[in-house]
Amino acid sequence: MSPPSRRLQTKPVITCLKTFLISYSLIFWFTGVILLGVGVWGKVTLEPFLSLVSEETTNAPYVLIGTGAIIVIFGLFGCFATCRGSPWMLKLYAMFLMVVFLAELVAGVSGFIFRHEIKAKLGDAFEKAVMSYNSTDGGTSHAVDTVQMTLHCCGIKNYMDWNVTEHFKQKGIPASCCKVSTNCSPETLKDLDKAKSEVYQPGCFSLVTNTMESNLGIIAGISFGIAFFQVIGIFLACCLSRYITNNQYEMV
Repeated sequence: MSPPSRRLQTKPVITCLKTFLISYSLIFWFTGVILLGVGVWGKVTLEPFLSLVSEETTNAPYVLIGTGAIIVIFGLFGCFATCRGSPWMLKLYAMFLMVVFLAELVAGVSGFIFRHEIKAKLGDAFEKAVMSYNSTDGGTSHAVDTVQMTLHCCGIKNYMDWNVTEHFKQKGIPASCCKVSTNCSPETLKDLDKAKSEVYQPGCFSLVTNTMESNLGIIAGISFGIAFFQVIGIFLACCLSRYITNNQYEMV
């Protein structure tokens, strides 16, 4: 009996690679969904903090949302290319994974570095925003209100910091400092002694910087993890494409 042909010998290898690559592509698709979620979460969570540094809205969350959407599309493309067994599709998929790997690696490194730099910048920016606070301003003043209500804090170090601002001379402590808004009358907010029991006691400076640093650390960590995950897909796609090409394997 003649030995089985090389094509028949390689069929189990190709089948195994296809199974792994389809499984990987599905997981890759799911990471795109995660990035979409992280982008939306970053948009909602970090925008008030970043708007303190710049009055213009940051594009970082939109980058994550866009990247996540592209990954979702190419994750499905990877499943299709694997099922078809098309070498050129698999090579295109591998090239895309390489681009995503490099992009996410750069994003992760930048985010990790930015995590430390933003702490000092954000602290100074928040202090300036408090001193120039105007309740009718929709820019940094709105961000200050959002931070105070979200983190349950008041002022820079404590509520007493508002005493030296122009806003306090006119309207008192901002209503965003109040634990219960119905308990804060205009008269109460203009009197530091009366306001003491009605407003948040912790200052916002340390809470703002620590929250921003930890959240950027989470985003950077997720970016690093997903980036190195692409290496597996690149290896599987290249191996499968090579086996199919060398053995002229065709799907029946």
